[in-house]
Amino acid sequence: MNDVELLNKIKTGEKNAFNNLVTIYQNRILNTCFRFILNKKDAEDICQEVFIEIFQSIHSFKADSKLSTWIHRIAISKCLDELKKRKRKKRITSIGKLLHIDDFSNWIGGGKQADEAIQEIEQLKEITIALNVLPDNQRIAFTLSKIEGYTNSEIAEIMNTTILAVESLIYRGKKAIGAKLVLLLSS
Repeated sequence: MNDVELLNKIKTGEKNAFNNLVTIYQNRILNTCFRFILNKKDAEDICQEVFIEIFQSIHSFKADSKLSTWIHRIAISKCLDELKKRKRKKRITSIGKLLHIDDFSNWIGGGKQADEAIQEIEQLKEITIALNVLPDNQRIAFTLSKIEGYTNSEIAEIMNTTILAVESLIYRGKKAIGAKLVLLLSS
């Protein structure tokens, strides 16, 4: 069944159609979320949020892009929202440390307990550190291209930009962190 047929079945209320959509896209979306968030539990939560949003807004999807593109756009948007929220929490925590009110700043920032699991894959952490120096649009384009394996035209559709812009973003991203990634990936 192709995306158009699946979309029509969902919109007409066929009982298992949305479950089929989740089955088809769940692993891809979870992997995408994990590559941005780098925490399995948080990635699973965001993945769930993605499918909730899809369920709530599927009837307004106009099919001016592929279904998979629309779904990935939602996932990336949710991941970026989470990353922005984390940066905000870090700023609040830093202010708390400066003022010696760590417990209060952790609570206000919605921080998590220290005993949460630490990232399992050391190399992936290092790659993420390298990627995090990039502006969001370069990081997204680079991740979708080099890690997720999307073509430049698919990335352009997901990011709602031109293929030339995507090529430029990937090139600038590679140039900015290229040497560091070569060292990390060769070790």
